[in-house]
Amino acid sequence: MATLALRLYSALTWSVQPLLRRKLARRARAEPGYGKAVGERFGRYPRPIESLLMQNSTDLLRSFVWVHAVSLGETRAAAILLQELREQIPGMRLLLTHGTATGRKEGEKLLQPGDVQVWQPWDTPGAVARFLARFRPAIGILMETEVWPNLVEGCRQRGIPLVLANARFNDKSLRKARRMHWLARPAYGGLTAAWAQTEADAARLRAIGAPVKAVLGNLKFDVVPDAAQVEQGRAWRATGTRPVVLLASSREGEEAMWLDALKQKWPPGQSGQALLAIKTEANAVPETACAGVQWLIVPRHPQRFDEVQQLLQGAGLRVSRRSTWALPPQDVDVWLGDSLGEMALYYGLADVALLGGSFAPLGGQNLIEAAACGCPVVLGPHTFNFADAAEKACAAGAAQRVAGLAQGLEAACGLARDSARLGQARDAALRFAADHRGAARATAAAVVRLLSSRR
Repeated sequence: MATLALRLYSALTWSVQPLLRRKLARRARAEPGYGKAVGERFGRYPRPIESLLMQNSTDLLRSFVWVHAVSLGETRAAAILLQELREQIPGMRLLLTHGTATGRKEGEKLLQPGDVQVWQPWDTPGAVARFLARFRPAIGILMETEVWPNLVEGCRQRGIPLVLANARFNDKSLRKARRMHWLARPAYGGLTAAWAQTEADAARLRAIGAPVKAVLGNLKFDVVPDAAQVEQGRAWRATGTRPVVLLASSREGEEAMWLDALKQKWPPGQSGQALLAIKTEANAVPETACAGVQWLIVPRHPQRFDEVQQLLQGAGLRVSRRSTWALPPQDVDVWLGDSLGEMALYYGLADVALLGGSFAPLGGQNLIEAAACGCPVVLGPHTFNFADAAEKACAAGAAQRVAGLAQGLEAACGLARDSARLGQARDAALRFAADHRGAARATAAAVVRLLSSRR
């Protein structure tokens, strides 16, 4: 690694540690998880972990397999990989790290006896050294995008193979890496291997110096939705008379965009509630495809649930939160999904989903889970985080792209009302999800081969 560049970078990460502590304290007020075990972020482990650590083990397959999943999406991808890893490495012991509170909470579900979960160490030489010395992992697996210069250098110095799995690298990331090539190129080049999701990801990773060894596909295609949740959602949908359209994993600003697009369809002098509450008779033609639709909105981040409720109620809409009912009420305009871990239920409940993060310039959220649940998707123009999956979904008939939310509303509501087209889109979504599976098994096999080569 370029020594001067790394020293300058290390001085910067060391100097901002007080700012990081203050940021964590502020975030902990809204999300208490950020106040948990803060010392771990700096390589300090006061709780008695020693009893869980290997004692002079020479069997690399019995040492920790370290997986870093920074946030919620990466943790869910890691869950898919971990299932295969545990099958291919019997008795595997997991060291699981995260950067966000939602990732850590989700990761708790993945732990088995003998596993350890801690925060990712802040990328200073000291914190990284303490982390690696304490846990001595046999291998490090970074999920999707997380490459940190001191972490890479620390593993290189200790002979710990460090790989980037399910790797995605869009044009924006490549432009940013090239601007900081003096730091990014040695960091990516210091990896042992990168296993890309797509050929396009692989080409961009190679352009910044990453050792791409294979293109193995996207782990998220291997997700198996909770069948009970999907069936529960479908059963609830069958009890209602209105089509259900979901705004899925909406990001900040998108609910306001949705309201603005909807207001364009409100007749003069009518409130949004008056329009949305229309119950269209079986032989009547609605004024707009969105008349009488039951809306379901699920914000991406739980700390925004209250904010979104206030926004919707301020527009005169009747809102009911998922946490308050055992059965979805039929006399409200918007169901607000305020629960965690129930996306399969929401996709089962919906006829069609508008993909959050794709209408504001945020890169889009994962559409694969929707497809696996048989829920067709309407995409906005911004899907750079999942470009390949978005293109393939549109080509397969599992998704369609629109220029903005106004067009998205018409497309989603129109599809939800057309039973023949909707049935075809649902079948296409299920086929699309099934046709791209297999990345988890291939990635786990690559990990095993790498470990075995070091025995």
